[in-house]
Order: sequence, then structure tokens, then C-alpha cells
Amino acid sequence: MSNGWKESASAWIAEQAEDGDYGRVYVLDKPMLERVSGRGFKNALDVGCGEGRFCRILKDLGIKPVGIDPTEELLAQAQARDPEGDYRFGYAEALEFPDASFDLVVSYLSLIDIPYLRKAIAEMVRVLAPGGTLLIANLNSFNTAGQPAGWQPDINGDPRFYVDHYLEERVDWVEWRGIRIQNWHRPLSTYMSLLLGHGLTLRHFAEPAPYGGDPDKADRYRRVPYFLVMEWQKGG
Repeated sequence: MSNGWKESASAWIAEQAEDGDYGRVYVLDKPMLERVSGRGFKNALDVGCGEGRFCRILKDLGIKPVGIDPTEELLAQAQARDPEGDYRFGYAEALEFPDASFDLVVSYLSLIDIPYLRKAIAEMVRVLAPGGTLLIANLNSFNTAGQPAGWQPDINGDPRFYVDHYLEERVDWVEWRGIRIQNWHRPLSTYMSLLLGHGLTLRHFAEPAPYGGDPDKADRYRRVPYFLVMEWQKGG
């Protein structure tokens, strides 16, 4: 069964354009870059690289990235925008790299797309070098627990974001601007227990606020925790 990415690839490329959407440009990019800039990382694996935007950002920082993604049209777009880049077809659950290959592994809004999360996290940890960093940006579990309905008018007609069935792990179809894909909801405790179970150490956790852009969008991002950023370190 399709998860929607193949059918939505063209609309996704149009939505992201060159710079990325609101959440990336005005909420996530700054805190993500703060976690990688000037840290001495030499190589990185971007798991679920899509059209390659964050790989290009990493290259600009002097980090050598490899991007993997299971959607061929997105990979083709990544390669077209970065002809000398290293973009490969692949799944997070079966990374075709030796153990300890990267000192930085990035999941930039890709965990929500992965059905077999436990295997994927195990693979990310496996290819991470001892002492290396796993950097995650993800949809906040409070946000995914409100999908697919999201914002709805309350009894007074004012918009409210309704969260329900928080502890129930599930997959929902979400749609916007010609994109229709599956997103997984999992409680935060699922992510934390899996990462802690692999012996990783949490070095940073944030629910970043917007720092610019459309004021109405910024207001909603402040009312509802859309994203989280986590940095984990592998022992060694």
C-alpha cells in the first residue's frame, strides 16, 4: 500500500521550492544549525533527505553529507540541484552502510514517515560512530495526536487544536496543497524509550518557537507545539 509520497512528490517539490516551507525556514533551521555549526563534524547521513535541501545546507557548512530517501522523484530533484552530491535510494530500516560510518546522523522531519520506527532507530544508531551525534527534528507528539482534524472551531467559533488518543500509536492521512501522505503519531515516550534503550545520551531537547515569517502562522505555532529538536550522543 502506498504511503502517498510517490504520488505527492511533485507537489512536495513545489511546496518546498528552494528555501523550504514556513516550519523549516522560520522554526527549525536555526536551532538545527546551532546544533551542527562549528562542531567539527566531517560527514553526515541525512535519513529521508527528500529533495536534498538540508544536505545542501550541510555542504555549505563544510560537512560531507550522504542523503537517502525511498522516493525516486525526490532523489532525482536532489541530484539535479546538487549534481556532485551523494544521494541514494534507501530505507531507514535497512541502511546499506557499515557500522560506525558517520559522525553525524540527521533525521529532519522523517521519523513521522517511517512505519518501522524501532528498526530505523536501531539502524541509525548502528551507522553512527562512537561519540557521534544523532540529531532529530520531528513533529511534536501533541501535534500528531491532533491529526487529521487539527484546528477546529470551538462552541464560540474560535479556532482550537484538539488532541485526542495521545497514547495510541497510529498512522493518519494528512493533506495540504496537493500533498497527501501518511504521518505516524507516536507518544513522546515511545521515541524517548527507544533512544534511551540504545544507550544514547540526551544532550539537547527543545520545542522551538517561530522567529519570523507570517505573524498569523507564527501565532499558531506558538499556540500549539508543532516541532521538537533532540540531540543524542552515542557512547564511546
